Amino acid sequence: MREMRMAVFLDRDGTINEEAAYLNRLEKLRLIPGAAEAIRRINESGLMAVVVTNQSGVARGLFDEAFVKKTNAYLQDILRAEGASIDAFYFCPHHPTEGRGIYLQTCRCRKPAPGMLLRAAEELRIDLRRSYLIGDALTDIEAGNSVGVKGILVRTGCGEESVAALAADPESGVGAISRPLYIAADLREAVAWIMDRREEKER
Repeated sequence: MREMRMAVFLDRDGTINEEAAYLNRLEKLRLIPGAAEAIRRINESGLMAVVVTNQSGVARGLFDEAFVKKTNAYLQDILRAEGASIDAFYFCPHHPTEGRGIYLQTCRCRKPAPGMLLRAAEELRIDLRRSYLIGDALTDIEAGNSVGVKGILVRTGCGEESVAALAADPESGVGAISRPLYIAADLREAVAWIMDRREEKER
């Protein structure tokens, strides 16, 4: 039986690439400085880099699933040009109130639900409790925490709003399940923090 692997789950928009308020054209995709370097470091460490992203623009009729896949492929090309790569992409096209047709549903994959993480764990043999999730929203952190994945919040994208929400209600409201293990300036710092922790444990 293959050994269970560790992964770093990554939100996409606002974490790897700049938040674009529904990324519906490829030319709107711009990497956040240091993102490719951070993902390359994940690759070199032997951990998996797995994207898990809500894409409710599909549900809202702004673009289709094929465009999400095209965007992910384009992102992969950009990263590979920088010596980095994503091992797998997962996305949720649903929305519980704004969706159209089959996409109007309360699903198990839209973060903060952990469905994408659970599916990745099954398909890729990932040990969730030894893995991390990096995102710019408290829904990212909640998705990870709910299944034992350690959450790291970045200040890029909508991260500053998320940090402000935590600071405004330190005892309740957002709840312990939405609280990150660490808050980083960006993806590069978040990955550096993960690697430092791994090195400390190996000493």
